[in-house]
Amino acid sequence: MHQKTPENLLAEAASINPVYVFLDFDGVTHPWGEAEDFRCLPLLESVLRAYPETRVVISSDWRTLFSLSKLAARFAEDIRPRVVDCSPTIFPRNPNELYGLREREARQWLERRAPDAQWLAIDDAPGNWPTRPRLVLTDFKQGFTEEDAGRLRRMLDAFRAGEFQEV
Repeated sequence: MHQKTPENLLAEAASINPVYVFLDFDGVTHPWGEAEDFRCLPLLESVLRAYPETRVVISSDWRTLFSLSKLAARFAEDIRPRVVDCSPTIFPRNPNELYGLREREARQWLERRAPDAQWLAIDDAPGNWPTRPRLVLTDFKQGFTEEDAGRLRRMLDAFRAGEFQEV
């Protein structure tokens, strides 16, 4: 029987195409406007553990304030190696450029780093991500919940099966 050791999971992940998770913090890892205690992160990490092909790219505004190593330090020790980067920051020239800004940043990152990779986003602001089928939209008052975890699992299962639909 194949035992799920960390080494086996890494070997399994190496044989599966990575899925990049563009992750917001406020309103996802903790409710927006409350203590920045990352109380919802353990639930998100539990999903990521079941999908060793996932890689986290920080898309939160926190990326403009803290280094990648400081941001990655928020994650459990076993997940930290999968926090691979921060998305680039695009500065809008006018208010019309705000809609879909995070997705444009993510697509720019993908173009440069992993052009053919699968991706999804976890965010509490729908206006950041016009490609809704790739968005796990959280409630900013609650952060990442069991319901969000179920949606994330379904998306990741669809990526694994090659059945993800953009519709």
